[in-house]
Amino acid sequence: MRIAIVNDLKLAVEALRRVIARAPEHQVAWIAYDGREAVEKCAGDTPDLVLMDLIMPVMDGVEATRQIMKQSPCAILVVTATVSGNAAKVFDAMGHGALDAVCTPVLGADGHLEGGDALLAKIATIRRLIGKPRAAPVLPPSTAPATRADVPPLAVLGASTGGPMVLVDVLQELPPDLGLAVVVVQHVDAQFATALVDWMGSQCAMPVREVQPGESPPPGVILVAGRDEHLVFRPDLTLSFTPEPRDCAYRPSVDAFFRSAAGAWPGRGWAALLTGMGRDGAEGLLELRRAGWHTIAQDRDSSIIWGMPGAAVELKAAAEVLAPAQIADALRRFARARGAPGQTRGTVP
Repeated sequence: MRIAIVNDLKLAVEALRRVIARAPEHQVAWIAYDGREAVEKCAGDTPDLVLMDLIMPVMDGVEATRQIMKQSPCAILVVTATVSGNAAKVFDAMGHGALDAVCTPVLGADGHLEGGDALLAKIATIRRLIGKPRAAPVLPPSTAPATRADVPPLAVLGASTGGPMVLVDVLQELPPDLGLAVVVVQHVDAQFATALVDWMGSQCAMPVREVQPGESPPPGVILVAGRDEHLVFRPDLTLSFTPEPRDCAYRPSVDAFFRSAAGAWPGRGWAALLTGMGRDGAEGLLELRRAGWHTIAQDRDSSIIWGMPGAAVELKAAAEVLAPAQIADALRRFARARGAPGQTRGTVP
């Protein structure tokens, strides 16, 4: 791939250049030392991938990402000194179209590189996404579904590029006493899943936390998959993580989770597939629709990248195609209609 480097520190640029040079299938397309220069160079020579720093003079990486995705869209990977320390900016950049984030490799005084393997792994994942667009392999539906009558109403959401901001737009006004159980699979690296949970928790009225293996989705809580493995339902309605299938471009896979929910969860739930590159989640959403769930895909105009929801529309997996504000309204209607065991309906404003 032709890869562009955007970073104002010459030592960081050299570290990134050396990492790219380790993989003969990649080459440096150009180098920019601030966001504005990156926007200009990208317009004249759009690379396959941009390695985008966040903190830079003239124009930072968030604004540069926004302008590049608007004017000359391409794959963007945030490369910053500390992913967890810049979590808010990372999620802002992802909201504007960055695919993922990784810490900047460090070049020591002796020439030793630290963090190069992690960067090359991210580049390899993105290469698969942009070079071989196909549906991710999915797990077969679980067998022997449970028949418990006391389960809460369940909403499941899958998202990738641009997802964090849309997730907040959809979930932020849901009150904790609604009795709704929510599970989210967002394509995000495990190293900053905790930061994503903390950030979503600061924006949403409902408490947000990472999934704990062996638990069943509790009412009034938003659970977020936080591991580099696939989240799935077991037949007893508890959540578990599995390494299979191993050849998915993204871990966790939305398809794997949606398929397991279609096979295990009793009754009819609510599902939404949001903005993202590729096709992950489209096949799973179709399984949910066939199982009687109400299924929604985000519309093209509001999506940073209409890959995943667009694939769902193509498969006729979505009963509705809506903008985020409309998706939020649809979720509130679902919660009102389903209610939770022992809850008085009509508590949603």
